[in-house]
Amino acid sequence: MEASVSEIVVLVTASSADEAEQLGSMVVSSGLAACANVVKGIQSIFRWDNKINVENECLIIIKTTLDRFSELEAVIRGHHSYSVPEIIALPIIRGSAQYLEWIKAETHK
Repeated sequence: MEASVSEIVVLVTASSADEAEQLGSMVVSSGLAACANVVKGIQSIFRWDNKINVENECLIIIKTTLDRFSELEAVIRGHHSYSVPEIIALPIIRGSAQYLEWIKAETHK
């Protein structure tokens, strides 16, 4: 399927596998996402408070729709341990038509 404007991938880092799994389960069970993959064991290097930090984190890869992003963001912000969590949405520019339809079906309002 060609460029999609409605399906997105949202990247969220979490401080632990438990937190990542809880957030992922929360957004999928509430219908805000069709799927959430938890990738354990990533290392993040970032500047915070004028200091370079190196932290072990988990990455949550969330498949949802642009229409659900605001609600998804609010849920993540409300339950995340970080004061400024990473919540980045990326467009899906190509994908299997059946998979993209599944994302839409699972996240409909």
